Amino acid sequence: MSATLTGITVIDLSRALAGPHAAMMLADQGARVIKVETPGTGDDSRSWGPPFVTPEGGGEPESTYFQSCNRGKESITLDLKSDSGRDTLASLIERADVLVENFRAGVLDRLGFDTDRMFALNPGLVVLSITGFGHDGPEGGRAGYDQIAQGEAGLMSLTGPSPDDPQRVGVPIGDLLAGIYGAFGVAGALRERERTGRGQVVRTSLLASIVGAHAFQGTAYTVAGEVGRARGNHHPAIAPYGLFRCADGAVQIAVGSQAQWRALCGITGRDPDEPGLATNSERVANRERTIESLESAFAAWNREDLLRELATAGIPAGRVRGIDEVYEWSQTHSQGLLVDVEHPTLGTTSLPGPPLRFFAPDGSETTHREFTAPPLLDENGPEIRKWLAGEDTAPGE
Repeated sequence: MSATLTGITVIDLSRALAGPHAAMMLADQGARVIKVETPGTGDDSRSWGPPFVTPEGGGEPESTYFQSCNRGKESITLDLKSDSGRDTLASLIERADVLVENFRAGVLDRLGFDTDRMFALNPGLVVLSITGFGHDGPEGGRAGYDQIAQGEAGLMSLTGPSPDDPQRVGVPIGDLLAGIYGAFGVAGALRERERTGRGQVVRTSLLASIVGAHAFQGTAYTVAGEVGRARGNHHPAIAPYGLFRCADGAVQIAVGSQAQWRALCGITGRDPDEPGLATNSERVANRERTIESLESAFAAWNREDLLRELATAGIPAGRVRGIDEVYEWSQTHSQGLLVDVEHPTLGTTSLPGPPLRFFAPDGSETTHREFTAPPLLDENGPEIRKWLAGEDTAPGE
């Protein structure tokens, strides 16, 4: 099936995660993504691990980190400090629709590819540029890594058991959000190009992506002047909403309405109109009392029976799954969130799949399901050079 970005060519100059994730999202929608890597070493994430996986019979170990953000791409190595490398990049830019980069501000300029040069080569080019803290401003040139950005952008102050123990999110969420916002920006810029014929630069940063996801924590401060703080596994504005212990583990409950609160009280034998707990505002103000009251009742329940009872009562609830349990879960498989690819050295491997699905008006699924494994370093270099020289055609041409 044809995908939404079939016929679009993307040059991925980025490394590590934010840019590669954005480029992979474009590949998932059918774009041809050519990953430009440093000769000899390639993308930094090729060396990030453990875990690494070694092919049967021996060979170079492959980083599972690299596998996470580079499916569906081709790889070519270019020394961008050499004339030949820069010439090849110029040829790629002339043929491309999108260029993705996450160099520190000014690096691409020094390599001879400032904005003016790129648009001279290709006026319709869409450039996605991702930095740590923004391209300008008093700290615009600052290097950005995810954990640093999580701290600087306030996310760690909201995460963890208490304000005295800030915690990072368990995945590089700033990088991932920057990639997601970046891919969204590229889609918008490509749509605008259809109207005007002109390309443009799309900029985002780890700082911007995290601030963009502050949601109610942001408006609590900007509108009401209240500074959010870490509250562990319980929601700052809704109660009960969080993780609660029961006889053999824990369950998560999200009570978002008074009707759900009354249903929960019916299960636990509590008075829904008990003074101090009758309304959401009261329960938030008396959070510890709310938690203690429910956990006292849940102490007599095992997890599976409690979850079944909560489901019957229409109360949103769930368990805390390990990563292994998630990928073994039938619901995960039903949503296409695990895909098999043929890796050049590892053979058939499974990767986390794309989170989007597409359907025609008649209900038939049109989701693009043709995926290739992350490439070996320079795996596609010879074919790409032939294509640039006019000796071969690009996929789909």
